[in-house]
Parts: sequence; C-alpha cells; structure tokens
Amino acid sequence: MFRAILIEKAPSGAESARVTELDEAQLREGDVTVRVSHSTVNFKDALAITGRGPVVREFPMVPGIDFAGTVEHSTHQDFQVGDAVIGNGFGLGEKVWGGLAETARVKAECLVPLPSGLSARDAMAIGTGGFTAMRSVNALERHDVTPDKGPVLVTGANGGVGSFAISLLAALGYRVIASTGRKHESEYLTRRGASEIIDRTELSEPGRPLGKERWAGVIDSVGSHTLANACASTMRHGSVAACGLAQGMELPATVAPFILRGVNLLGIETSLLSRAERVATWQRLAALAKPSWFDDIARDIALRDAVTQSAELLAGRVRGRLVVDVRRG
Repeated sequence: MFRAILIEKAPSGAESARVTELDEAQLREGDVTVRVSHSTVNFKDALAITGRGPVVREFPMVPGIDFAGTVEHSTHQDFQVGDAVIGNGFGLGEKVWGGLAETARVKAECLVPLPSGLSARDAMAIGTGGFTAMRSVNALERHDVTPDKGPVLVTGANGGVGSFAISLLAALGYRVIASTGRKHESEYLTRRGASEIIDRTELSEPGRPLGKERWAGVIDSVGSHTLANACASTMRHGSVAACGLAQGMELPATVAPFILRGVNLLGIETSLLSRAERVATWQRLAALAKPSWFDDIARDIALRDAVTQSAELLAGRVRGRLVVDVRRG
C-alpha cells in the first residue's frame, strides 16, 4: 500500500481530491516503478486538484506532473534498481498517474537520471517551473538575445517559473526587469537578481499595438494582455518566450510587433521533449543553479498540504515553488 492524492469524479460531474491509500496493484502499466521521495505543486497541478481547469483527462487520477525518487523495479534496459531519477512530462498527472504519491509506475520515456550534484529535493525545488524557465532562456539565446542587446522582462516574477527565470538570467549576466503584482516582495525579487521591478498593472490591461521599445527579450508565464503588451514593447528583432497562461489563454494582440519590428514569439513546450533534450536541460540547470537558490525559492510541505496549497497558488498567494515531501503525512 502507498499514500497518494487521488482525484475522483462523481456521477454529477463534481471533482474531488483527497489523500488516500492505494494498492500497488492499482498502478497503471509502465516499465519502471519508482519510490517517490519528492514532488511539487505546479500551476497545472493546482488546476487539476481544485478542478478549476480541464487538466485531468482520465479518472481517477493521481496528480503531479513531476517527481524525483529511486527506481524500485524496472523492465527497461536504461534504468536499474537503485537509480536516482526525475520524472516529468508525457502526460503525468493528466492521463498518466503522476508524482503526488509515494509510488509511481511510468514508462521509461518520461524519466531521466538525476544529475550529479542535485538531491531529489533540489530537483523538485527546480521542478517543471525551473525546467520551463531554463527552456525559455535557451530559446532566447538561440534567437540571439544576449546580455549586450538589452534587458529581459520576466512576468509573473514571484511564481515558480518567474523566480527561476530571474535567477538563471541574472547568473548569465542579463539585466532583468521583473513584473509582479506583489511589489511588497521586491526584496525577494532583488535577491533573485532583478535590477528593476515594475507593477503588473503596467502590462495587464488593454494597451497599444506598439509601445516604446523597452526590452530585448521576454519570458512570459502570464499570457493574455500581459503577453500582448510585452510583445508591443519588445525591441526590434527581440524575442518573447511564451510559457504560461496565469492571466488567461487568449492573446488580444495585433501583428504590429511582428511585422514592423521583426519580433519573434517563441512557444515553450516541455511535456513531449526527447530524453536527450530533457537530459541536456537538467544538466544545464544543475550546472547553473546555486545551492542558496533552493531554500530561497522553494518551501517544503507535506503531501496532505498539497490539496489546500493548490487553492492558495491559484489565488496568487504562493511565492516561488512548493516542494512536496511525499514521505510526510
């Protein structure tokens, strides 16, 4: 038996999430069984647990789009008993039972080795949020957004993606402008590496098709008007990495920034990357991340707390990352 968060759907259509005990015989098909030590609560997990977004595709579902732990059983040649691994992407927590549980059985394709120098807890302090931030930074670099070109805007700066995006960009020598709705936490953002902090209201309302050129690049986890305004104030031939929808899924923009300034809009997708891409991303994260980041950005909670903290996260009252120690009650 093992403990897990289980999301169920009643005949009425109402969804509910609770911590319960499951039998390993209930686990779905997979090549590798992992004893999970740590997971996280991401934005997508919070939507699934609260039922506020159409994330879960099959019921019942164990949420958790990422996890870290140790291989207990494997029929796949790439993983042996005792291997330390990370699982993320490939439908975890949506159509495949995920990591908010003491045990996970998955296909080997969603696993990568835990990079040297990272503990399981470190890896989940990074989690999908930090992984997404790293993929966004990589995308800007590939499109020639270098520190000498100008500052980079990070929206949703106090969130998990934003916190790591600021930290990674600052470590690479960029000047970072942080957009946040919680300016009372400016000290935290400055500590993470932000050089300038602006109120999110500058970007969150309908704006002009083109604004003053203010930044060479953007990492946006907010979407909607914020993304549209971020594009409108991006410098000529700059790039915008779009990786989230905290404000909304719509994009109320015009083509002006793209056809008049040659701005690049880059979509960041992390769920179906090849193992080689994911290994390279995790290795770069391990190389760049400093141990001091993990305690500053992440807070540890027990498995039972993941349900209540999901509502707090969606309400914008969670700073940084939530690491779930699934071994705690």
